[in-house]
Amino acid sequence: MQFNAFERNKQGTGASRRLRNSGRAPGIVYGGTAAPALIEIDHNELWYALKKEAFHGAVLEMNLGGAAQKVLLRDVQYHPYKPQVLHIDFQRVDANTKLTLKVPLHFNGEENSSAVKIDKCLVTRITNEVEITCLPADIPEFIAVDLSALTKGQSIHASDLSLPKGVAIAAHGKVNPVIVSVSTPAVEEAPAAE
Repeated sequence: MQFNAFERNKQGTGASRRLRNSGRAPGIVYGGTAAPALIEIDHNELWYALKKEAFHGAVLEMNLGGAAQKVLLRDVQYHPYKPQVLHIDFQRVDANTKLTLKVPLHFNGEENSSAVKIDKCLVTRITNEVEITCLPADIPEFIAVDLSALTKGQSIHASDLSLPKGVAIAAHGKVNPVIVSVSTPAVEEAPAAE
């Protein structure tokens, strides 16, 4: 995915406010061997790009000053109640350096599982994304989670996910976090006959 950015000379609260009033969003690009660069992006173009899931978890191509750079979205700050981006951060990507980032999970097959069809259990999705470590070329757009084989009382852990080649789960202290759990619904007891 490509987008255009422009170098920004002025920094500070007042300069950023004037930039936002003119229809642009301030940002920064950091990482790699080059020094951090202050940038500005057309706000409407950025707003609609942020609506796409691929913009959040893929390596992007940023055109800055006539040169293309590979970057990864790292942080977005939104206005509390206006539909406005206040600031955006990008990290330069090196093809030979492993990255740690969050990737969305796409769930399917829940309605076909025996836990839901036969046992009338509740399927609880504990998380909608998982943090992975991989090279930039191996970043998946999403990780599919098949729920069709779920049974009563079963859980799906991070180790049960089918990951693409070159991708590993970043656990950060948790040995094997739970992704999905299946629980039996509470049944109300009938009142005793008098």
